[in-house]
Amino acid sequence: MVSYRTPLGRARGLGSAKHGALHWVSERVSSIALVPLVIWMVYGVIRLAAGDYGFAVEWVHDPLNATLCVLTFAIAFWHMSSGMRVVVEDYIHKTLTKSALLILNLFVCGLAGALAIFSILKVALGAGVLGGA
Repeated sequence: MVSYRTPLGRARGLGSAKHGALHWVSERVSSIALVPLVIWMVYGVIRLAAGDYGFAVEWVHDPLNATLCVLTFAIAFWHMSSGMRVVVEDYIHKTLTKSALLILNLFVCGLAGALAIFSILKVALGAGVLGGA
């Protein structure tokens, strides 16, 4: 087998860290999963725009709609976090700045996703019924 690396590169052991492919595949899988979910979500939002608050609550009470909403937001925020992580890792070179941005990305995406999912579940499980708190 012929090696195309320089002797210095072979001595240092520089090369692939063997983890980039997993990130690449997970981003592609999440984006493929988001295609039908986003199409469904756009259809649902268009239907909700024609109704009132009561219609929206009843729509979210449907177990299929609530489940698909939760899946859409969970996968979307995970996909967003993954994409931003790659951007930060590729383009931010100062270690402290990179670490701070990666932590901020994790917290912002996690908090926003958790709030969205909590809101959906609160309405779906009956706490958002007309007149209720």
